[in-house]
Amino acid sequence: MTRTEQLDRLTGAEGKGRGRWLALSVLVLAVLLVAVDATVLGLATPSLSEDLKPSGTQLLWIGDIYSFVIAGLLVSMGSLGDRIGRKKLLLLGATAFGAVSVLNAYATSPEMMIVARALLGVAGATLMPSTLALIRNIFHDPKERSLAIGIWGATASAGAAVGPVVGGALLQHFWWGSVFLINLPVMAVLVVVGVRLLPESRNPVAGPWDLFSVALSLVGVIGVVYAVKEVATHGPTWGVGAAAVLGVGCLYGFVRRQFTLDSPLLDMRLFRHRGFSGAVLADLLTVFGLSGLVFFLSQFLQLVQGRDPLEAGLAELPAAVGAVFTGLVAGRYARRYSVRVIVSGGLAAIGVALAALTLIHPDSGYPLLGAALLGVGLGAGFSFTVTADVILSSVPKEQAGSASAVSETAYELGAALGIALLGSIVTGVYQGFTAPASVPAQVADAAHESLGGAVEAATVLDPQTAHTMVGAAQEAFVDGLRLASGVGAAVLLATAVAAWFLLKGQELQDGVEH
Repeated sequence: MTRTEQLDRLTGAEGKGRGRWLALSVLVLAVLLVAVDATVLGLATPSLSEDLKPSGTQLLWIGDIYSFVIAGLLVSMGSLGDRIGRKKLLLLGATAFGAVSVLNAYATSPEMMIVARALLGVAGATLMPSTLALIRNIFHDPKERSLAIGIWGATASAGAAVGPVVGGALLQHFWWGSVFLINLPVMAVLVVVGVRLLPESRNPVAGPWDLFSVALSLVGVIGVVYAVKEVATHGPTWGVGAAAVLGVGCLYGFVRRQFTLDSPLLDMRLFRHRGFSGAVLADLLTVFGLSGLVFFLSQFLQLVQGRDPLEAGLAELPAAVGAVFTGLVAGRYARRYSVRVIVSGGLAAIGVALAALTLIHPDSGYPLLGAALLGVGLGAGFSFTVTADVILSSVPKEQAGSASAVSETAYELGAALGIALLGSIVTGVYQGFTAPASVPAQVADAAHESLGGAVEAATVLDPQTAHTMVGAAQEAFVDGLRLASGVGAAVLLATAVAAWFLLKGQELQDGVEH
């Protein structure tokens, strides 16, 4: 008797017993940790900058290489799970995730930190598609599955917002590496409990894993996102152009190759379905707004408003509360009002919240920040949960790994682009501030690398000059934050309109699968 059959026998064919929900709790643990890890570093950025002294470009790479690598590998890992077993891939990835977390915690240079974050991304890529694919195979009742996806989605969205709170609590008492060491006990519990509770599932007719397609997707995604980041920060160069051409060429080759394979890593015919494509686009841009906002508000709260790490983390909590609340009810409301109403409304809520942040200034009171964070969380919970349900329900359960990988690729690519594109706008505006004429050139150069660098560099100056330079740096950072928020708002509001048309007629399933 397989593990799936054992769960069915324990819980009933329609999944109404406790076994399925206990299995879900293990999957939620995995997604929580990966989501927290994507944002927990944002709060540790000031202390990490002081210790490792990265340049502005290195700091951005430390922040987004994790998401870049995950995004590049998710399709490949989702397909691998379909072939070797999703449970097996999940447990192997969890073990590797815990081990590589130690390397992150004890990194001694910016270069080592970037490599360690990249390796953590490799491990993380094995976890996310496996969790969603297993939900697709465990829950056969679509309404029950919507609730399970809602819990999963609420955890993913809230995890991104809870990361700063966890990081803040740790940074009050420990050094920045502690934000990675918390992964170890959680992963240990996941592996021990997952071995016993999770059912194994795979595609029984999956063909070989095409390594050339794996390489094409990885190089393609990283090449394109790198080019976007560099153009936004430094403008077009021959090197950036080459990266863009390489990335686009590899992605084009990946798509063409999938149509020629008997067992493709990703069935590209799925994208011919208007609802599927619309859900993927909404998925990506929901996280684009959420992650970009959380990452840079962490620095604003600490380095501009002078809050300690724990206070800054708690200040971002409304985003988590909003995401959890709407994530749990999103499926029910999508059935009552329609998919496009909920998804478009969620995207519009994020856009309006980002637009409100164009009014921010260094002395802004918390009501404006808290309301914006709550709006982003509410919108993300609605949009992200329903789009994940649409994507996962569009394919046979044998292809659940590939479909969930598409959803997760959109999630991670959105997180990477949110940090890279919005972050590059902030950095570009920030670097234009003028330091006092009396500041030595070497100190001024260090101050222009990042706001954390300016605060650190000011310690060697006399108090009056230091105050003037840091004040100018803070004003420039806030100017960049306002511009980035405006750009993000425009993107999200335009996407809300697009989703309204793309998701026309899209509905969530109601009948029980057999």
